[in-house]
Amino acid sequence: MSWWQLYPLGFVGAPVRPGSTDAATGVVHRLGRIERWLDHVVDLGLEGIALGPVFASMTHGYDTVDHFRIDPRLGDDADFDRLVAAAHDRGLKVLLDGVFNHVGRAHPLVGRPGTRGEVFEGHDSLVVLDHDSPAVADLVVRVMEHWLGRGADGWRLDAAYAVPPRFWAAVLPRVRERHPGAWFVGEVIHGDYAAMVRESTMDSVTQYELWQGIWHGIADRNLFELAHALKRHNDLLAGFVPATFVGNHDVTRIASAVGADFVPHALAVLLTVAGVPSVYAGDEYGWTGVKERRLGGDDAVRPEFPQHPPADNDMVRLHRELVLVRRARPWVVRAHTDVVHLDNRQAVLRTATGWGALITALNLADDPVAVPSGGAQSRAAGPATLDGARIQLPPRGWGVFTS
Repeated sequence: MSWWQLYPLGFVGAPVRPGSTDAATGVVHRLGRIERWLDHVVDLGLEGIALGPVFASMTHGYDTVDHFRIDPRLGDDADFDRLVAAAHDRGLKVLLDGVFNHVGRAHPLVGRPGTRGEVFEGHDSLVVLDHDSPAVADLVVRVMEHWLGRGADGWRLDAAYAVPPRFWAAVLPRVRERHPGAWFVGEVIHGDYAAMVRESTMDSVTQYELWQGIWHGIADRNLFELAHALKRHNDLLAGFVPATFVGNHDVTRIASAVGADFVPHALAVLLTVAGVPSVYAGDEYGWTGVKERRLGGDDAVRPEFPQHPPADNDMVRLHRELVLVRRARPWVVRAHTDVVHLDNRQAVLRTATGWGALITALNLADDPVAVPSGGAQSRAAGPATLDGARIQLPPRGWGVFTS
């Protein structure tokens, strides 16, 4: 499985600042703008769309006030149904963003036993739910079942790291009784990923350690950091398949983090190691954007998108090429990655099972270099070339090979 992740409110140009809502105009039917991009997602070879918040909220979507109503800045139930049907008609799954750690201050539960009287991470507008309350568990079950019943295929559990695992363990099995095929991935930034999955019964969690290892390793020209992250990544595979990414709606875009020349390196790692990968919408065009710690600091990474997809560029073609390399080898999803060669600025990675192998070679230096081939037999992508038992990497070059 692979996802195209997007932040709907920003994508469609909905107002998100306090006091700048569409209250005066009522429902504005903007979800159709996402539908116009679905063929682009299919062309990339990705298999689903992972939506950010779509439920009624006060501002940015994570301050929910009604989990059973589509945000009127996006549209209504009919708009949602059309989007899901259009995605399914193209063979795409739909993942929803469930904000169940906290609610917006205007939510009916605030001031009642369903909340704990505290705010989330210093944000006064976000009130933490009482996860020991049976009423809260019942609410989350009803919400999940309602939207799965309308066609959603799974849930991203926002701020799952802040919710006691026992809460998810009480809720998710109940939902699976009626929707056994639903997939649940928790947003977990740090901590014991394996224990979280085991104790919560979630299917997966977000692999922030690997994200950090990829972009830090490239940006700092220290691929030992990447190798360390890959070792920890391998260890997780005994229990679950992590959700992997090099960009999302909460972080600086990969092109800004590592520079345009090195986006292919980051993408090659993402798409040739185990996991359930996602591409953050716009990254496939090489768009830039820096997240800042200030009011409006997310705006640069959550922009409004054009009405229709722009023409393909080299970065789009690269994404398509590497996604298809991966899709042709479904065994990659659980395969371990060994480090064949490593120094600060070069690495050769071999991801393999009994079905085959993918060898990814990276050069962060400004000079050409030859590295061990790792058993590579033919080139699948990238400017590197195979020369007997060596891979020839051009300056700042990379390559993916098969064995």
